[in-house]
Amino acid sequence: MTLTIALSKGRIFDETLPLLAAAGIVPAENPESSRKLIIGTNREDVQLVIVRASDVPTYVQYGAADLGIAGRDVLIEHGGAGLYQPIDLNIAKCRMMVAVKKGFDYHAAVTQGARLKVATKYPQIAREHFAAKGVHVDIIKLYGSMELAPLVGLADAIVDLVSTGGTLKANNLEAVEHIADISSRLVVNQAALKLKYDTIQPVLDAFASAVPA
Repeated sequence: MTLTIALSKGRIFDETLPLLAAAGIVPAENPESSRKLIIGTNREDVQLVIVRASDVPTYVQYGAADLGIAGRDVLIEHGGAGLYQPIDLNIAKCRMMVAVKKGFDYHAAVTQGARLKVATKYPQIAREHFAAKGVHVDIIKLYGSMELAPLVGLADAIVDLVSTGGTLKANNLEAVEHIADISSRLVVNQAALKLKYDTIQPVLDAFASAVPA
């Protein structure tokens, strides 16, 4: 039985390579230079499928992939139904933050019962965060550069991932509130874990022992 692992290109893929190596898995090609969406490995019984980061939980949930690696942000938005999340891999770390244009009085704007326009690609996370503060929000869903929204008056604030804060600074924005620390997690299809236990469990053990501190 072939083991299928769903991964996204970029930082998550790069930081997963040492974990795969610990499990004795080496991709046959680099997804950055290959156009293939299914990539073989040095093991005949393991293949990688390259999907968008936001699609990883869906592929695993429906059994199109047995395992996947997804950010906590993506898993919260997805809801995580039917997914087993055994290991926080401690990779691709960043923070989910609220940011506003410099000079905007955020703390005055989020008084109990206030209404705020918030641009984000994470509506679920944003909604829950502001609901807990008793603040009404109009969520504006964006897919591209969040930083533009407060600059052109589309939104009062943004909810987005921040790693260094350089992009915020360059666009005259500042982070004003920390929502959550984000890292990537291993997700497993629960049915696959039962059916392919002898193949999957050694991979889980290898990943767990190789997780960066």
